[in-house]
Amino acid sequence: MTLTSLPLLPFLLVFTALYAGVVLPAVWSRRAVRREAALRVLSRLLGAVRPGRRGR
Repeated sequence: MTLTSLPLLPFLLVFTALYAGVVLPAVWSRRAVRREAALRVLSRLLGAVRPGRRGR
């Protein structure tokens, strides 16, 4: 690892955790309750990121 790649590491860790914890269950879970909960979390996260919109 070089010094320039260190700031990228925390971003990749957070992205991987969000992807594995929210996006994959929203898509692949067989349980409807789990899919709905993951989709709600995902929409809140995306609503917080988009300018001019608020998460519900």
